[in-house]
Amino acid sequence: MSPLPAGKVLAFAARGERRCLGVRRGGRRTVCPYAAVLDGAGAKDQCASCAQLDRSRSVAADTMADDPRPYGVYLAYFGPGLLKVGITAAERGPARLVEQGAVAYAWLGRGPLMAARRAEALLGSALAVPDRFGKAAKRAARGALPPVGDRIAELARLHGAACGLPGWPETLEPVGFACHDHTELFGLDRIPAEVAELGAPAAGAEIVGEVVAGVGADVYLRLRGGGEQEGTAVLDLRVLSGWVLGAASGSVTTVPVREREGGRRVRGDEGGGQEGLF
Repeated sequence: MSPLPAGKVLAFAARGERRCLGVRRGGRRTVCPYAAVLDGAGAKDQCASCAQLDRSRSVAADTMADDPRPYGVYLAYFGPGLLKVGITAAERGPARLVEQGAVAYAWLGRGPLMAARRAEALLGSALAVPDRFGKAAKRAARGALPPVGDRIAELARLHGAACGLPGWPETLEPVGFACHDHTELFGLDRIPAEVAELGAPAAGAEIVGEVVAGVGADVYLRLRGGGEQEGTAVLDLRVLSGWVLGAASGSVTTVPVREREGGRRVRGDEGGGQEGLF
């Protein structure tokens, strides 16, 4: 069950300074030794030193080639023409796909880490399948999703093309096609066509709204306040990491809100002087 179900009212304020969350290793978190203050506008919740230490033992940074765990190779769908390839530890199941906000996905293969990496590289070179998309592209695609059947067909075509490639790693076991869709889990049907974007909070800034849907790190809120302050806006929850959050003292959102490209304006940029997210 989602910790932020539709209809839940959020009303909180950012307190003090935004600080580095340190390094998480082996299920435990080590506090940042510098108590570093972070830029409030960024999504990263680590200072440069802690981030460097994290990457010294990281699958994403290719510094864990000796990882003995089995890995899964997946194809993730974010919208028409937005399909990517990626890998994740098999023990995590679909958690990585949920974190990324994949609208739908299909498993492609399973095996050792380096075999999974080779398959990922093979799709990139032979089929020009990327391994990532930016936040703006993902958000824009959610506003114009085709029917589920079309998503399945697009994933199936890529899955078939990938499985037919020469040079498939021998130690990677292919997985038959099966599409998994996140429409219900994320509440995609509840996201309106016109959505504004909430910027990052500054100290003392408040966010007040009702949860509409949640997609990966994005939460869609129906803002409260009346007049131009009404409407639905999306917030990247990662910009809250490192802040101490307390109860809101008011009834309106004071974080800057800006319209998306081609969308209507929900609210002005007053309230902290920061620019909203792109």
